Amino acid sequence: MDLPSPRCSLWRGLVLVASLLASGICQAAGQIFITQLLGVEGYRSILALENIPENVREYTWYRGTQDSAGNMILSYKLPNSWQPGPMHSGRENVTRTGDLVIKKSMLNDTGNYTVWVDTGNETQTATGWLEIVELESNPGISVNATSLVENMDSVAAYCHTNVTKVTWFVNSVPISSSNRMTISPDGKTLIVHRVSRYDRTLQCVVESFPEIFQRSELIALTVAYGPDSVVLRATPDIFNGVITAKIGSQVEMECVSISLPPSSYRWTHNGSLLNLSEAKMTLLSLAWEQLGRYRCIVENPVAQLTFYRDVRIQLPPESECCLPPELLPVARSGFYISGSLVVFLIVMTVLGSVYLCGVLVYALISYYSTRYLWCSRSRMGHRLGQELKGYHTLQGEDG
Repeated sequence: MDLPSPRCSLWRGLVLVASLLASGICQAAGQIFITQLLGVEGYRSILALENIPENVREYTWYRGTQDSAGNMILSYKLPNSWQPGPMHSGRENVTRTGDLVIKKSMLNDTGNYTVWVDTGNETQTATGWLEIVELESNPGISVNATSLVENMDSVAAYCHTNVTKVTWFVNSVPISSSNRMTISPDGKTLIVHRVSRYDRTLQCVVESFPEIFQRSELIALTVAYGPDSVVLRATPDIFNGVITAKIGSQVEMECVSISLPPSSYRWTHNGSLLNLSEAKMTLLSLAWEQLGRYRCIVENPVAQLTFYRDVRIQLPPESECCLPPELLPVARSGFYISGSLVVFLIVMTVLGSVYLCGVLVYALISYYSTRYLWCSRSRMGHRLGQELKGYHTLQGEDG
């Protein structure tokens, strides 16, 4: 049995429109009456009693305007006794406050209903009208495209309905107009600007009657994106873009990315395209000719995006001396210069510069020393000559 319905209010959820019209206008004080309701096929409808007297012992509902035994639907005698009548279909129930509830209403439930109320001291009757209407079909929905590219394409959806109250759902979440989504003034058109990978489904919902919602089909979107987070992993590990491995060892390289549709892959070795379209490359036994620079090219042809990652495979430092001449790195001038030779040349250049500077300084010191000595001797000779001249002069005077 159903719980009692609230007094002086609509039965929320499944009752659509209620007009509080009594079976007679301006009923006399204390006279019961039935609220006339508009119900929806397939949903629960309620004929609610108003102005109920106190100390009611029994409620009896009838189909039509007559309270005859052949028209009885259901009788409820307080506190817990229900007695079905000839017109009971199994979908009707009387609440403890006397309301008649019809579950899964049908179109042929439309008509007059009469209630008989017994208080022990008196009886009252009232007749009300219930009309069951058929809902329109669920709204249709259409979109201009379902295959889109993230941050490039926009999608427009249209809700096909005559109902004015329309709500749009993206990923089953109700949305409103924003910087990225625009809803038309009549609510029937939704535009999603620059779609995101997270825009997966679209749906419109209409409210034909209060608290009765009808949903369109769910439109699934396919949004291409990526490749994102492109990473090149390897065994042995990559350090500063270099894989160090010995000849004969196994080297594994793999490109990892996030993309829809899944990324396509290409590999190059020293600038030459390899016949490999997988994300992973395995060199089972590293050979001399497999040393060098590798590039993994990651593409999403739908999103028209391409990324690449580079790595170089080289021998350990102690193995470089064993490289064949054709694999030795060459300078742009056309001859080979090893790392140790470069260091030697730098050291010799520095030492040579120091030596030349020393020779220059020595030459300058020697030059200025010689000139000073010559000048000193010249001054001494001139002074000696002057002294000798004076001496001879004195001797002559003495003689």
